[in-house]
Amino acid sequence: MTQSLLNDRDLEFLLYEFLDTQALLQRPRYEEHSREVFDATIDTARTVAEKYFANHNAKGDANEPSFDGESVEQIPETKEAWDAFAKAGFLAAHYDFEDDGMQMPEIILRASMAIMTAANIATTGYPFLSIGAANLIQSFGSDEQRARFIPPMQQGRFAGTMALTEPGQGSALGDITTTARITEDGSYRLSGQKMFISGGDQSITENIVHMVLAKIEGAPVGVKGISLFICPKFLVKEDGTLGERNDVALAGLLHKMGYRNTTSTVLNFGENDGAVGYLVGEPHKGLHYMFQMMNEARIGVALGAAVLGYQGYLFSLEYARERPQGRLPSNRDPASKQVSIIQHADVRRMLLAQKAYSEGALAMCLYASALFEDSHTADTEEERRDATLLLDLITPMVKSWPSKYCLKANELAIQVLGGSGYIREYPVEQYYRDNRLNPIHEGTEAIHGLDVLGRKVAMNGGAGLKLFNEAVKASLGEAEHLPAVTEFTQPMLHGLDTLNGVTEALLGNLAHDPDTTLANATVYLDLFGRVLAGWIWLKQAVVAARALDNDGLSAADLNFYRGKLQATRYYFQWELPEIDAQASLLKRLDSVPLDMRDEWF
Repeated sequence: MTQSLLNDRDLEFLLYEFLDTQALLQRPRYEEHSREVFDATIDTARTVAEKYFANHNAKGDANEPSFDGESVEQIPETKEAWDAFAKAGFLAAHYDFEDDGMQMPEIILRASMAIMTAANIATTGYPFLSIGAANLIQSFGSDEQRARFIPPMQQGRFAGTMALTEPGQGSALGDITTTARITEDGSYRLSGQKMFISGGDQSITENIVHMVLAKIEGAPVGVKGISLFICPKFLVKEDGTLGERNDVALAGLLHKMGYRNTTSTVLNFGENDGAVGYLVGEPHKGLHYMFQMMNEARIGVALGAAVLGYQGYLFSLEYARERPQGRLPSNRDPASKQVSIIQHADVRRMLLAQKAYSEGALAMCLYASALFEDSHTADTEEERRDATLLLDLITPMVKSWPSKYCLKANELAIQVLGGSGYIREYPVEQYYRDNRLNPIHEGTEAIHGLDVLGRKVAMNGGAGLKLFNEAVKASLGEAEHLPAVTEFTQPMLHGLDTLNGVTEALLGNLAHDPDTTLANATVYLDLFGRVLAGWIWLKQAVVAARALDNDGLSAADLNFYRGKLQATRYYFQWELPEIDAQASLLKRLDSVPLDMRDEWF
């Protein structure tokens, strides 16, 4: 069997039909580019992914990094992939020309990252984190910090991490205990321990730039006392050369069920005199700054979940086409030839579900990346503001829906393969193990449920939710004039009305009984995610229906667009209706889990 990274036709559809990426060429920042430049960037990503990333996905899983007490050992292909990624310019692709970048749109960078991630999610973790760390310094660092750290990060000499979590504190960042003490030269000395730090140590770069959350001595309690620091593994001299080893020690590697070639580390800061750290921006605003990297990572984690689901879908689809077994129920002749398992209705159901989850998730993530682009480069201030508000609202669902349902897609891929699905000779069991981390990475479902219901939907007077309603209704207006998709308009409108009704009911109860109101916030998150995914599929269906009205389509394109309509049909008939039971539970403020007592378990 051959293994495709992603469906190239689908990626083209998402970039240029579902999202009008070519329209970015009308914006001043991209007027020197062309569709050919965008496509060449995608082609380069595909070449690098196939040659340098896909070649060791299974090997990196089977031979995870080790620590001998002195240094981390990794398979050599990891560094080769990093070097190829850096040499191709992807670490600096989105920077302006004057900042040694290629001035590439966010959507093209993230589509390129999707291809790399599909090839090898664990090895892609290193550049993924490094890009985010460099972006953080670029946005909030001083001129001196940018000059000292960003060029070597763009070149691939330095990698980057985000160091938030501690052994005693996961998502409750307000209670972190890592401290920072100011010194006479204006730098700080950090002391504390961080845990689950992806890429916290490795053998592929000469230095690692840790972005560390800590509290300056005497800072206010809670999240208002958190500051952000640059803390390199090796100190960097004014001329850019490396100095002495900083007081940052690898306490040990953690051994994950997936993502095994991405080191997961416990780091000790300040075992001796304290790790040298440089304050980013103003004191006590560190969490505000870090949210940029966190939100970027949330969309990136979702993109990783989407392409892992997509990988499982493509592999199980090809397997189902080639694997003969059984006969249709209508055939009672035991001597007749067996059919391929894709002829069985239940296998088609599982494949169709995977298609709905993975293609829907990839579209959702790229749509979020397009919103990020619009928030920075759209023509008017109003457009930029609206894109920011809408992206801020939907980010919890963008992170959580793909992470949940593309894991389910991987489960279905294993089921399609049957006994072959859970043995390591086939890749789908690794896809599942790798993907199982994503509902936890960058915030659990519960955290994002509390965020969207407890904060996001009511923020700015509900401006984000109003924009979401307007966007969905605009799509409904387009759909009602297309006979091929009118069947989806009433279910989508019902989904939107249901979301609005549940939101209004819960917000009305939030102020006087937050515990009960937020007890089932994860269910609300899932309901919102289902409605968001429904809209994403409706938008795809509208594009497909319009394309089918054109004459002269090839057989391949006819099948592609019809597949989009059938996947939409599956989603609206099998998945979206689940919101009715969820809405009933939420509106009645069901308190069964909240009322349960520790002693009763």
